[in-house]
Amino acid sequence: MDKLVIEGGKPLSGTIVIQGAKNAALPILAASLLVEGEVTIDQVPRLLDIDVMLGILRELGCRAEHDDQTVRLDTTGLHSSHIPEALMRQMRSSIFLMGPLLARFGEVTIYQPGGCAIGERKIDLHLSGLQALGAEIEEDGSRIVCYAKKLKGAEIHLDFPSVGATENIMMAAVLAEGLTTISNAAREPEIQDLQHFLNRMGAKIIGAGTDTITVEGVEKLAPCAYQVIPDRIVTGTVMVAAAATRGQVTLLNTCPSHLTSLIHVLRRTGVQIAVDGDIIKVGSASRPKAIDRIVTSPYPAFPTDLQSQVMVLLALADGVSVMKETIFEGRFKHVDELARMGADIRVDLSSAFIRGVSRLYGATVEATDLRAGAALVIAGLAAQGKTVVEQVHHIDRGYDRIEQMLGRLGARITRYSPVPNNTVVP
Repeated sequence: MDKLVIEGGKPLSGTIVIQGAKNAALPILAASLLVEGEVTIDQVPRLLDIDVMLGILRELGCRAEHDDQTVRLDTTGLHSSHIPEALMRQMRSSIFLMGPLLARFGEVTIYQPGGCAIGERKIDLHLSGLQALGAEIEEDGSRIVCYAKKLKGAEIHLDFPSVGATENIMMAAVLAEGLTTISNAAREPEIQDLQHFLNRMGAKIIGAGTDTITVEGVEKLAPCAYQVIPDRIVTGTVMVAAAATRGQVTLLNTCPSHLTSLIHVLRRTGVQIAVDGDIIKVGSASRPKAIDRIVTSPYPAFPTDLQSQVMVLLALADGVSVMKETIFEGRFKHVDELARMGADIRVDLSSAFIRGVSRLYGATVEATDLRAGAALVIAGLAAQGKTVVEQVHHIDRGYDRIEQMLGRLGARITRYSPVPNNTVVP
């Protein structure tokens, strides 16, 4: 497995362009299956999760090319609605294919998806939503088969504002007969981006970004070209990295309105942030201040996907901070790794109590999931000495060559890959 070697203690400085949003690109790629023809999607980052999704689409009969940041997808040859189990286990987001394939073929076979081990993430809301649209579901172990001669619009209430369930129901409802209303829908910007993409193809959807989404079914969609929104979690990660290293960084191609909660938190710690259109400037020259309490919740509240990164900043703050995680029960696995670097953090059930220390020290640590891996990279950048981050494949799921991205800001970070004779080469 690849590993990252980081020489810490150097403030980040410079200008960086933010990649397209992984969590917007994946459902948009899935939604492309609703049309027959060629779809062009720009600002698609080169990530392991994107590679897996494109691999599934090719397995189903599509032609898919990923050239730099542009995906060209031809769905004309789509011939199967059976998603291979081996590919589904590599990525949880493969579940997004269920709605589009059911709408196009009238049936779909899937398996329980894989992904980061950050806690229980059931797909019950996906299944119950499709059942409300008229699907019949058979489960046999990890195998799930959905049938629907004709999908029909319905009123659907989600017990929890699940992003994936909201998007899957939206995609299935686009070709359903009649009107579908999704209440207590998730409000994330990536859902708004999916709405814009579907409407560009001829769908009739309103309400994304609010807790009620209405979909008026249409008979057919048409291919289009589209550009994915910037990645708010990558943006936030770089902002926190700049603050933790006491650097000065300018971020281009951002959506500041998607990061209101993070900007508020960082300003409370004393970080200087200036916003001008799609440009964010971050600067910090002094030790951050502790924050009494941060609670992760669905958008627009503080995102769980930035909890571990901000915890690194608070681990260096003056005072004691409290971080409460309400989304995933397994999202504190990075705490033990940060402790190896000198962090003083105590976990009690769903809350982490963070007593700031004056500095962190380099160590060998392991990325346990995507965002935890990003947090460890930030810790390595801020630490004194050398840090080795192992299990980098987790990080590669959501960050497009993170060592190159941060290297443009002066980070001393190198990727090493194993070779057959047990040595490593950069």
